[in-house]
Order: sequence, then C-alpha cells, then structure tokens
Amino acid sequence: MTCNPTQQKNYQLRSSEQGSALVYILIAIALLAALTMTFMQPSSQQTTSQGSFRAGTAIQTQADQIRSAIQECILRYPNGDQSLDIDTSDPGARKEYPLKPNSTYLTNPADNRNARYIMCPGDAGSGGANDHTPLFAGASGKFLASPPDLFEEWQYYNGQDGVFFWIRTTKSDAFLKSALEKLDDKYSECEVDVVTAGGSPVDMDSDSSTQASCPANNTCFRVWMLQNDSAVFQSGSDEESAGC
Repeated sequence: MTCNPTQQKNYQLRSSEQGSALVYILIAIALLAALTMTFMQPSSQQTTSQGSFRAGTAIQTQADQIRSAIQECILRYPNGDQSLDIDTSDPGARKEYPLKPNSTYLTNPADNRNARYIMCPGDAGSGGANDHTPLFAGASGKFLASPPDLFEEWQYYNGQDGVFFWIRTTKSDAFLKSALEKLDDKYSECEVDVVTAGGSPVDMDSDSSTQASCPANNTCFRVWMLQNDSAVFQSGSDEESAGC
C-alpha cells in the first residue's frame, strides 16, 4: 500500500516527536540520577565540609585575636620590661613580648602556659617591674572564648626559638584534619605549621626543658609571631622543606 504525501508527512512528524520525547525522557532520567547522588552520596561529604569550615573559622578567629592582642601590647610598650635583661628565669625570651603565663619571673604566675593568661609586659603599675597586666581580662576589655569544640586550650611560648602559640586536639575526625590543612594553606609559608604526634610527643622547640611539645596522639596547629634560627619544625613538613 502506497502512502500519499500527506500520510507520509504525518508519519515523519510522529517519528520525530517520538524521537524528541525519548531524548527528553533520557535527560529526565539523567537529572534524576544526579539529584539522587546529590542527596545520597555527598551527605557525609557535606557534613565533613561544613564541620571543617566551622572548625577552621573558629581556630583562625581565635588565633587572630591572640595575635592582635599581643601586637597591641607591643605597640603600646615597645621596650617591654627592661628588668628581663638581667633575668634568668626565661632564657632567650623577648622582653617586649608577653612571657609564658607560668614564668617564675611573674609576681602571680599561672600554673600552666594557657594563652588566656598571658600578660602585657611594660605595664608594671605600682606593683613593680614584674607585675604585668593580663591581656584577656575585664580591665583590658578583651576576652578569649573557650577553645573550639574538640580542641584544648591555646598554649604560649616565648623563648630561645622565638614566640609562638598553638592549639591541639586528640581527635582524628576527617573534618578536623581537613580544617587544619586548609588553615595551613591560608597562611604564608613558615607562619604556621601543623604538628602531628604519633605514639610519642613531638618537641616544638629546641630546648626540651621548656615542655613546649605536641603530646603523644595529638595534632597541633601552631602560629608563629617571631622566629629565631633555632626554630624547630616537624620533620617532613612544608615549612621545614621551605627552609624556615
């Protein structure tokens, strides 16, 4: 049976419409598969990414706050505490920078080296040269919040290797590792370093008597303010490779 031209044209139109419909169906299936993957597989990835962002932001905010407070102290009292020139309780310490909070030189030292207890040298007041003023207290108007979740208190060092402070965690969550790696990338080389301690503590300075170390089974994030030639970096770190 021979189709007339009109029938043949209608047949071609129906075939074309069927072909187009098939293309749309395939596109819809592909989009549905993509949406399914978005809601199923990346859920853990999204959680990791969000946790990493929050942790990194909290750490950087506090690091910047500590550094800013120390810099403000140095600007106000550039000569620091002149009595430190003859003091032997903190070998190598820079007198214009705050001492470690538990320094025996201080009139009322803390029982630890937590950064929240650092004091501004040079502001001796009526108590004498070693009666330094707390950086984070009601009188200063500056307060340091609790450390970010899963991290311990910030620690502070001022000695022969320079001046730095660090925070640590015993957790091994993927988002924490990602947060510290991203933070490391944000800062310039030698400005920060990530120290990973396995079954044994890792010394963070060249003087073992100062107890500035990353404890066993901890990951530490350190921020440098001042480096001397004796500064110690974790073996294999980017900073060591850069010759800091």
